[in-house]
Amino acid sequence: MINKSEISKFAILIAFFLLFFFLPFDNTTVQDSIIAGFELLGEYAREHVLLCLVPAFFVAGTIAVFVNRNAILKLLGPKAKKWIAYPVASSAGGILAVCSCTILPIFGGIYKRGAGLGPAIAFLFTGPAINVTAIFLTGEVLGWELSIVRLIATIVVAIVIGLIMAWIFREDKGQGGIVMEEDDGEKPLWVLTFLGLQMFFLVTGGLTFNPVLKTTLLVLSVIGIIALYFKFQKERRREWISETWSFTKKIMPFLFVGVFIAGIISKALPEEAVQTVLGGNKFFSTLFASVFGAIMYFSTLTEVPIVQSLMSLGMGKGPALSLFMAGYTLSLPNMIVLTKLLGAKKAFSYFFLVIAFSSLTGFMYGNLM
Repeated sequence: MINKSEISKFAILIAFFLLFFFLPFDNTTVQDSIIAGFELLGEYAREHVLLCLVPAFFVAGTIAVFVNRNAILKLLGPKAKKWIAYPVASSAGGILAVCSCTILPIFGGIYKRGAGLGPAIAFLFTGPAINVTAIFLTGEVLGWELSIVRLIATIVVAIVIGLIMAWIFREDKGQGGIVMEEDDGEKPLWVLTFLGLQMFFLVTGGLTFNPVLKTTLLVLSVIGIIALYFKFQKERRREWISETWSFTKKIMPFLFVGVFIAGIISKALPEEAVQTVLGGNKFFSTLFASVFGAIMYFSTLTEVPIVQSLMSLGMGKGPALSLFMAGYTLSLPNMIVLTKLLGAKKAFSYFFLVIAFSSLTGFMYGNLM
């Protein structure tokens, strides 16, 4: 009997062969698109891997190893009180300055450690979208009305999508809550400080301020992390490194492939056509903005000048909100990795809900306010 996985591998191999066989590499558009893919990949590697993605992997490893899954039951588990779990999950991303890809390791750590699917999804949706830096930059550049509406709409929609996902996949019986292990010999204060210093590094790495002060703070936090690392039992240290590497090898390859594809699309997609369909506050415009935002990759804060440019060319405020909501939360690299983490059924249900609610929210905002 032929193995289905081998058939899939063979089909992928044939698809790549046909792609390279028929692709007109002498066409300037094709050449420019491929170069754009490598340029975006290079930009991501230089600006987002060392100070954002790598710390996020270590944070995910810390959560997976040191956080007691029985504890998440009190805050984010499926049996936790919804009026506590969802507001906590949907607002927790406020301290993070991460993009739709950097949030994935942290989401993976929380979900793997036992958070309920609904609260974990709410955290995933809002994590990249409501960080303080992005909210203030949006207010300063595009006006505080759009910034505040974006903040409120993102939190509300995150809770709604989380509740819907939890209802659809009722069989997903995650267990969770966040307290520290009491039977493993590790001191809770050390664990909290260890996790706190990593979060501090992650947040500080994503901010822009005096480079000397920033470097000093990052170096001090690394020294503190290393010092605490040797306070833990040898076995737990090994588990931490192992979990961190596990998240890295599961996410990083798919992420880089997705970023490369997103770069190609950004060059191949006609700019004039995008500007034409985003004009006004029609539902089609908000829907297109949501789909466009979901496919494209926007690194942290870069979507603000992009939206500003599009609005100056006639894009309505409704599509702008839809682009913000879907663009912050999804990207092609993000969707590829989430399909791997959650499985196709859950992942595509989430993608559909994000696009649908982002479109509807943008349409309502554009026509009612």
